Amino acid sequence: MKRPGPVVAAVVALLATTLVAAGSLWLGGFDPLQAGAALVRGSVGSPTALTITMVRAVPLILTGLAVSLAFRAGVWNIGAEGQLYAGAIAAVTVGIGGAGLPALILVPLVLLAAALAGALWAAVPAFMRVRLGVGEVITTILMNFVGVYLAAYMVSGPLQEARGIFPQTDPIADAAQLPILLPGTRVHMGIVLAVAVGAVMWVVFKRTRFGFAVRAVGSAPKAARIVGLIPVDRVMIISFLASGAIAGLAGGVEVAGVTFALYADLSPGWGYTAIAVALLGGLHPIAVVGTGLLFGALGSGAAAMQRDAGIPLAWASAVEALVILSVLAVDQVRRRTDA
Repeated sequence: MKRPGPVVAAVVALLATTLVAAGSLWLGGFDPLQAGAALVRGSVGSPTALTITMVRAVPLILTGLAVSLAFRAGVWNIGAEGQLYAGAIAAVTVGIGGAGLPALILVPLVLLAAALAGALWAAVPAFMRVRLGVGEVITTILMNFVGVYLAAYMVSGPLQEARGIFPQTDPIADAAQLPILLPGTRVHMGIVLAVAVGAVMWVVFKRTRFGFAVRAVGSAPKAARIVGLIPVDRVMIISFLASGAIAGLAGGVEVAGVTFALYADLSPGWGYTAIAVALLGGLHPIAVVGTGLLFGALGSGAAAMQRDAGIPLAWASAVEALVILSVLAVDQVRRRTDA
């Protein structure tokens, strides 16, 4: 029997998620149709809702791309959350310290600092995986906690705003802020950057020797090591660091494009939601851009669901978990079909 493609698998996973979510809402005493209508209105039902969805999707797309890159190389990077915070800390530091520089210099510096910080944050579990044989799942999860609490410490200590009242930093310089893409909205150039990163990743995977090496190592690391033509450890390290850089960039883009400052709770869990984004997209960069927009719509529509249908915001997180379970279930069916 022919194995279903990733697009079919994603559609099946979405349908399964929709059915389970609708059934759960019905059992909970809510109207699934009313909830769905509210979700659509709150996410794409108006120009304002659509722009909110686009803004919410940017960190999800970037962290989803970060996770998909690592997973394609057989590296289980669960640390996008911590890498995002590392990038945000670096971005706000440069954005404040670089006041006086022109935007053409300061904006690239802010984004570069964020990417480098994310890569350095990923370097610790990468080294432990390759040199010490320590599984990266545990180390990246632990590094998430370090990143979150480091950000909380920085905004209450060394980087706290000048008055020393609120747990946040001072605003970054105006020249460090990303340009607005659509005047009159909050849609910034970060959406273009996120799509560009996805396009570059697609070209790398499809057209370059390194992309082939990533796919080979991710699919059959033992075979790649035995053949000896692919430097497995080097590919894993580069992929790990690049994944961390993209996640760090997500933190920098959020600071430079939306918040303009660092807060203790900057991320509502984008680094973890990124796993669902990447899996639903079949680890394909272009598809991940689409699933990032889908999850952005879910986030922006959750408030409308609560307001219009009385559904708690926690349902959005429940749907994300259902997506992961559905993707895993569909993948198991695909594997058994092959067998």
